[in-house]
Amino acid sequence: MRKSKNEAVVLKKGKNDILLDYAELRRAVLVLRAVNHKLRQRIIDLLEENSRMTVTDIYIKLRLEQSVASQHLAILRKAGVVITERQGKFIFYSLDKERLNQISRLVEELVV
Repeated sequence: MRKSKNEAVVLKKGKNDILLDYAELRRAVLVLRAVNHKLRQRIIDLLEENSRMTVTDIYIKLRLEQSVASQHLAILRKAGVVITERQGKFIFYSLDKERLNQISRLVEELVV
């Protein structure tokens, strides 16, 4: 049975219950799916090393087609993992480190 968007989900963690908002849980799942892909992980690593890059820099460095790099960057942007900054005709991509920290904390809460 599908949960409505306003419902809460209760997870059991030992003797404790963890109450999760269903809408928040769905967003978390989308983010985790976005970062759980080998190529997107390589893009994240590359942005970690280089601070900010254009799509051209990324696809040349990873030896990809431009459309493939753009598609994966769009998924990461939608998940809030990367942020964009326009400078003239160039769009620079960089990691949203606060968002990555939120993801890390969420995973730690669910695993521990």
